[in-house]
Amino acid sequence: MKISTVTVCRNSQATIAQTVESFLRQTHPDKELLVIDGGSTDRTVEIVKAFGSDAIRVISEPDLGIYDAMNKGLANFSGDAIGFLNSDDAYRDSSVLGRISEALERADAVYGDLVMISDHVTGNVVREWKASEFKPDAFRAGWMPPHPTFYIRRELAARTGKFDLSYRISADYDFMLRAMELHHPRVRRIPHVLVNFMVGGMSTRGLGAVIRGNLECLRSRRRHLGAPLLDAALFTKPMRKLLQIGRQKA
Repeated sequence: MKISTVTVCRNSQATIAQTVESFLRQTHPDKELLVIDGGSTDRTVEIVKAFGSDAIRVISEPDLGIYDAMNKGLANFSGDAIGFLNSDDAYRDSSVLGRISEALERADAVYGDLVMISDHVTGNVVREWKASEFKPDAFRAGWMPPHPTFYIRRELAARTGKFDLSYRISADYDFMLRAMELHHPRVRRIPHVLVNFMVGGMSTRGLGAVIRGNLECLRSRRRHLGAPLLDAALFTKPMRKLLQIGRQKA
């Protein structure tokens, strides 16, 4: 099974090499890294192309933001399955894509655990996100898998559609909700840490972003699941986010 990883970036010269290296270290042979660059003005594209790997493709052009770039990934990937790896994150070890491919032989969507780290040099773990098992209607209670560990088969991606650009922070949550709750796929949890996640992503930049992101999650649940105006997840998920941020700053 060919696994496509999409990495969205812009002016990521400080971190993109370690992301690409973690992909190239994967022992799974049938793989693709599709780098969607938003028109970087630094050496990002040069660094990626310098690896000279036939498994890497680069699309570099202006976009409307991270989720527009991710939609370009959905439109251009060549594999049997797709997932997204941030340009400052890295796979935990060389077995990750192999584990994903094996799990997808018996599933339509898979996910696993991740660790939040402060930097890739020391690998200092700030927090571990240990994903729980998916159950139907779990999103209604505020559950979600770690998006950087989420991979889905091409057929499910096509049924799910694009990332909704009306969500500025939580389009990834909305995408996973639609994929897992509306189409009744076979879902498997991979009980391993798959990704080293660098602290500082768009949805972990302070209380304001947490509040905006959770309001967007509520809008997604109301739209697709018919959640009430004020559902329990609106309160439980922000509390978990605040706990994460507190641990990151400790």
